[in-house]
Amino acid sequence: MRAPDKVAVVTGAGTGIGRAVALALLGEGYRVALAGRRRDKLEQAVAEAGAAGARALAVPTDVADPAAVSALFARTKEAFGRLDLLFNNAGLGAPAVPLEDLSYEQWRAVVDVNLTGAFLCTQEAFRIMKSQDPRGGRIINNGSISAHAPRPNSAPYTATKHAITGLTKCASLDGRKYDIACGQIDIGNAGTDLTARMARGVPQANGTVAVEPLMDVRHVAEAVLTMARLPLDANVQFMTIMATKMPFVGRG
Repeated sequence: MRAPDKVAVVTGAGTGIGRAVALALLGEGYRVALAGRRRDKLEQAVAEAGAAGARALAVPTDVADPAAVSALFARTKEAFGRLDLLFNNAGLGAPAVPLEDLSYEQWRAVVDVNLTGAFLCTQEAFRIMKSQDPRGGRIINNGSISAHAPRPNSAPYTATKHAITGLTKCASLDGRKYDIACGQIDIGNAGTDLTARMARGVPQANGTVAVEPLMDVRHVAEAVLTMARLPLDANVQFMTIMATKMPFVGRG
């Protein structure tokens, strides 16, 4: 299928990586449902798309709420008729406090959004993709560098991102018979409002505080497009895109 005939759902689309990817998909010709908790941020993203915003649908959604997720995909199918791409991007972090000081509520909130939310969206995507004509589609999960290595005091976020890798593998395996491809993009230090603090210095594993390099978030959007442009008989199972000099490879 040509990009102008394709439909995407992007979660966490109001800000940061999700916003950049949603705008890139609209620029590619996709019809895009932008999902996020804040309507104003979603509408700002649609407005930023200019004329391409006519192919956008802003759907305020809490991905931790099964009813809200079901409504998101129902609205997408009603508006656009099908689904070709899901970018599972919505994410939440917990306060950077010692593991033993985290509350149950803080732990649960991160798990509900980062892991359960991605699972619920994947379920809904499967239901549409397996039954449409042409059949199939692609799911791309935002795993993060934290799917490989933690930052200090990040147990909830890191645990969920490790779990996303398992979800990616299961969706990739279980989706084969329906022509559903699933891959994961692990992102390190993309320049967004959430990572601006890295330019001032963030805690390192050895107890020091150091400034970390950032990359333009547009490079992440281009990487997602590279994965999305593949035919369904090819798949990028895992991709890592990171600021070249960030402390990840080796010992930092």
